[in-house]
Amino acid sequence: MNQSSSESGQRFALLYELSQTFNSSLDLNEVLDRVLDEVVNAVKAERGFVALIDENREMVFHSARGIDQVTIDHPEFEVSRGVVEEVARLGEGILISDAQKDGRFDKRSSVLDLNLHSILCTPLKLKDNLIGVIYLDNRALAGIFRQRDLELVNAIAATAAIAIENARLYEMAIDKGRMERELQMAYQVQASLIPKEVPHFPGWDFAACWHPASRVSGDFYDFIPERGNCLNFVIADVTDKGLPAALFMALSRSLVRASLETSGLLKDAISRANRLICDDSTISMPVTLFAGQLCLDDGNLVYVNAGHYPPMVYHAKEQQFTQLTRTGMFMGFEEQAEYEQKSISLQSGDFILCYTDGVLDAVNTQNIAYEMERFEQVIRKNLEASPCEFVEAIEKSIHDFTGNTHLNDDLTIMIIRRL
Repeated sequence: MNQSSSESGQRFALLYELSQTFNSSLDLNEVLDRVLDEVVNAVKAERGFVALIDENREMVFHSARGIDQVTIDHPEFEVSRGVVEEVARLGEGILISDAQKDGRFDKRSSVLDLNLHSILCTPLKLKDNLIGVIYLDNRALAGIFRQRDLELVNAIAATAAIAIENARLYEMAIDKGRMERELQMAYQVQASLIPKEVPHFPGWDFAACWHPASRVSGDFYDFIPERGNCLNFVIADVTDKGLPAALFMALSRSLVRASLETSGLLKDAISRANRLICDDSTISMPVTLFAGQLCLDDGNLVYVNAGHYPPMVYHAKEQQFTQLTRTGMFMGFEEQAEYEQKSISLQSGDFILCYTDGVLDAVNTQNIAYEMERFEQVIRKNLEASPCEFVEAIEKSIHDFTGNTHLNDDLTIMIIRRL
């Protein structure tokens, strides 16, 4: 067997062994360390590093080594970024026998200042997609790397790229799974803050529903019994989406409840809650809120509307609707905001319907919004229905309208009827 065949066989054996080594782990950092240790050893480089392209298409340094295992954080580990940029641009490996005399790089300040001589840099590619580079150099001697070293590192890089991408995909799957678990836990925490059942009082009937648009919600509602046979109730909407809105919802709900339990007048309770929300949050997220204080004996309802969609009150005797319009601005923005409280009387057969904007903003497969006209049609068809039947009718109407389209905003409804 001639020397060429022997070297080819040794190279094949090495690549097979390295493939087994690289793919024996799905930990990205461990894979990168193994790749770098093997290529540094294979071509007797003084130093080397692996850089990967991140989601912003930026080249990010990862594992780095010297013969003495110096890492990239060490002040001595400096390289020519110009070489890396050139390889990334060309998508091909570069072999520089003596950078001080190479016309492509001899004028680069990084090459001169760092006294770089032998440099070998090759791309990490999946098909034609660049995912990073492997860089190797020697600061003391020229001619350390040869063409066969570049070919060997190119071959190692092709094997390594697959292992690196597998590790990255595994890491992403782990992160996604962790996020899913965290979102599920966040949903469970949120759901525990929503009343498990509606109140039950003689002469009154209650119903409510709460539907997050995603795994978590910025909406909430609450019932807080008060002394003197009164009941406080709240419906609110943090005007944002996702996990930040969900966290802000939990904060707002706790502060509103605490304020209602410790303040006298309803308007003072909402003003206090607003100050606390402004004080306790570094990020401003407007909160629209409707709060009512219902006397269960005589049906008198004192309310504050902090920038929320006006609830509808139906007067059965007159067969007319009244909208409970805003009595102050939304919460969480202006610390010194003041709120006016108003009152209305609920007689036998009357009801109040509260809702969040997710009702009107629900869209169908043609991206057409549900809007007020459809909502009012459902309301008029269910004027005599029990609150539970009423809520179910609204839910069914929205579901029939949207079809398979997911809610694009959280949806919450509350109905209170005096019997």
